[in-house]
Amino acid sequence: MKKKKCVITGMGLVSCFGSDKQVFYQNLLEGNSGVTLVDVDAPGLKNLFGAPVTGFNPEDYLDRKRARRSDPAILFAIGAAKEAVKDAALDIEGIDLDRAGVLIGTGIGGMHAACNNLTTAALKDYSRVSPFFIPHLIPNMPGAMVSIELGFKGPVYSISTACATSNYSLLAAKRHIEYGDCDVMLSGGVEAAMNAAAYGGFTALHALSRSYKNPQKASRPFDKNRDGFVMGEGAAVFVLESEEHALKRGAKIYATLSGGAINSDAYHMTNPRKDGSEVAKCIDSALKNASLTPDQIDNVNVHATSTPAGDLCELRALQCIFGKNNILPKINCTKSMVGHGLGASGGLELAAIVMAMETGKLHPTINLDDPEEEALAFDLLTEGSISHQVEHAISNSFGFGGHNSVIVISKY
Repeated sequence: MKKKKCVITGMGLVSCFGSDKQVFYQNLLEGNSGVTLVDVDAPGLKNLFGAPVTGFNPEDYLDRKRARRSDPAILFAIGAAKEAVKDAALDIEGIDLDRAGVLIGTGIGGMHAACNNLTTAALKDYSRVSPFFIPHLIPNMPGAMVSIELGFKGPVYSISTACATSNYSLLAAKRHIEYGDCDVMLSGGVEAAMNAAAYGGFTALHALSRSYKNPQKASRPFDKNRDGFVMGEGAAVFVLESEEHALKRGAKIYATLSGGAINSDAYHMTNPRKDGSEVAKCIDSALKNASLTPDQIDNVNVHATSTPAGDLCELRALQCIFGKNNILPKINCTKSMVGHGLGASGGLELAAIVMAMETGKLHPTINLDDPEEEALAFDLLTEGSISHQVEHAISNSFGFGGHNSVIVISKY
């Protein structure tokens, strides 16, 4: 069976730079930071900061009653999905809804529903817990609510692989297109975890940056002075179609989702393998899946969360694939500006790659002032945006539990 080509025809965002993809990317090109101090009521914790969603009004997508009672993870997913459908000029009434699916993942799920209802139970009693607690908590619900809103009746499910969630979801959705299960898939990731419980949990893990005196400089991938990641949130959803279906309806095609791979470190609950060996295998497998060689990659959007161990692991994997062969793709890190969106991060980074292909410009990595020695072997974009034609790019995403994922995107 000849596999169908999976193309990207639309994208929708909810981010710290708003929901307009042009504005989102212009902020990245200008090297602006979306990180700020945040007002989260978390007794015992102070000086909290992150990259919260801005400019998002859920009533633009839902009636007031549903907008007020839904968890932000559901609202962000619906907003991004509807923006993606609009961007793709996808006529819902003109497609076969039985062959249209939704695969939107989340790393944690309805974190606000969990935090608010468990607080209510602790301070009052369990009889006061909302009937929406469980439906809004479970990670399948953002995608399920999108399918209900749009009437998509094909495969609808979620994947949760921590910070690798978006890439896992996109690759699974791609297979539904390739093997002819669906004509259209809405896929990506969402996260809305900027609340007391999440800040408390990540603080206990010593995973968050403590650079509260200058939050906008806190997300500093590959820098010797990095001290943890900066919390982000948002959603990115893409319209994936078979090339045949897209051309038949006259759709604009942004790019081809040309390959990818997933594997596991099988090593530790939160730490990566120090030598980056499994990550290197994942990159190699992704390139082979896309029938590409390392020298054909023009851009790598790195995972680079600014954690001491994680960044070194990725650098060593990149050295294995690119550095030892003196191949120097342009390397940049979206997280330096938008923070770490957890389950949504891979989707936001894919949006940056698609916009790079669209505009012929690559955004910089900010805050990389004193690079690790192992980073100096690469072409790091630290001096502002550049003009650069991107024909093929890869995006790396890795998650707690040893989940590795790499997607390959090619210009159409």
